[in-house]
Amino acid sequence: MQSFLAIFNLAVNLVFYIIIIQAVLSWLVAFDVLNIRQPFIWQIWSGLNRMTEPLYRPIRSVMPDMGGIDLSPLVVIFGLYALQIIVNNNLAPLAYG
Repeated sequence: MQSFLAIFNLAVNLVFYIIIIQAVLSWLVAFDVLNIRQPFIWQIWSGLNRMTEPLYRPIRSVMPDMGGIDLSPLVVIFGLYALQIIVNNNLAPLAYG
């Protein structure tokens, strides 16, 4: 059970960092610090968008339009941490005896 908790926590942390990197990259692209016409930047940009869009799409369909502000990454991060807390609090007593 400890192994499952460690792998679960690793996966949640990995998704958290991917979301943070994608959010920062979107700001850099929006403010023209990075140019997505460069092949390397485009590959990173499209890869991160393909990873995060399945997480954002259901949330964007439920949330109201905020006028250009996308709060779906914040909602996903909050949901990931809530899920991590719930799983760790319910399975840690089983794992650690």
